Amino acid sequence: MDEKIKQLKEMVDSSHHIVFFGGAGVSTESGIKDFRSVDGLYSQKFAYPPETMLSHTFYVQHKEAFFDFYRHQMLALDAKPNAAHLKLAQWEREGKLKAVITQNIDGLHQAAGSREVLELHGSVWRNYCECCHAFYGVETVAQSRGIPRCKCGGAIKPDVVLYEEGLDEKVMDQALHYIRQADMLIIGGTSLVVYPAAGLVRYYRGHKLVVINKGQTGANVGADLVIDGPIGEVFSQL
Repeated sequence: MDEKIKQLKEMVDSSHHIVFFGGAGVSTESGIKDFRSVDGLYSQKFAYPPETMLSHTFYVQHKEAFFDFYRHQMLALDAKPNAAHLKLAQWEREGKLKAVITQNIDGLHQAAGSREVLELHGSVWRNYCECCHAFYGVETVAQSRGIPRCKCGGAIKPDVVLYEEGLDEKVMDQALHYIRQADMLIIGGTSLVVYPAAGLVRYYRGHKLVVINKGQTGANVGADLVIDGPIGEVFSQL
């Protein structure tokens, strides 16, 4: 067993209040594109930059173009949980892991069996009418053309946090609570460049801070252990 994997296993085995903070890299092994890697969305050519098309302003001003991009690039409804999602769900069942805090909107942690999942950026699986607030599942958006409409005529908006929109304060407070209580914090699949979510890790006060990410992590978080590699591949060795 690789020395770093062995060290990670020892840290996990000796912990009883693990919190996991994850980003897009957790789901790439499930076939979902991330944003900033070589093959990510930001390296592809679209009519507008992805950051623009996923902004609140673009949503308001160009709804039809927004949904065309959203349906083709943000929905991966056939994706399945990978080894990282499954291992985290296992640790929760065993009572070792207390919460998953995710920047992802794909719902794969819940699909793997995790129950305490804090979705900082919302979920593609939840959608609501902007007029009457009626709830709609993801199929309504996925199967629609143009702007998905409610029975009342209002536009149906995905319950995801777009650029220029604020995060849910209740979810942020819960995330802070879990991180403060953690005896081990694992950061996985994120470059830690998206704020304010990335700033959450600064509230960890323990001595078992682990970063697992393919490529460089954006923030210097003073990790006790850093593993450069795909997180599913790493977790499959535990």
